[in-house]
Amino acid sequence: MKKSIVLVFVGLFLVITSGFAQKIDKLKYLPTFDKRPLHWGFYLGLNQKSFKLDYKIPNTLINIKDETGFNVGLIGDMRIFDNLNVRLEPGLSHNVKTLYFTNIATARDSTRALSNTYLHVPLLLKFSANRIDNFRPYLIAGVSYDFNFSSNQNSTEDNAQRIFRMKKNNFMYEVGFGVDLYFFFFKFSPSV
Repeated sequence: MKKSIVLVFVGLFLVITSGFAQKIDKLKYLPTFDKRPLHWGFYLGLNQKSFKLDYKIPNTLINIKDETGFNVGLIGDMRIFDNLNVRLEPGLSHNVKTLYFTNIATARDSTRALSNTYLHVPLLLKFSANRIDNFRPYLIAGVSYDFNFSSNQNSTEDNAQRIFRMKKNNFMYEVGFGVDLYFFFFKFSPSV
């Protein structure tokens, strides 16, 4: 009896440990996707752009409430090396800001909503890690240009006529990180 119990436990131990010894290869989706020299795609996103004011009148206090906007655009991705790509991501960016003028007494005149639409053109370098199954993290950095369609930069009117002058051209840098997730028919790349 004792011998049969020991044999059962030894048998269970061998079955369980041999199950852990089996390496299960995961199915790699789109295994040659990153080998192509060019990729095309699109992006959807959210933004929150800051706003800087230059005051003509000293001691003027304006409070700004930034609201979340959205981005939509195209992606052109060119592979340079296995882990380095160049990206061009032209698109449109829209956001709204609310300005509160503390030196104006009437509620109607003390609040202004600014709606801006930009042509956003970033040129980025994407540094990717080696792919692990269907997962590939990356870092991204580069420069970008914004063209403000609603800038009124050359207008002679001012805030009294409810027209704001803003810069038409903006240059900036971008840095971020993300991950490429490979699925059966497509690659999904969330990033910050």
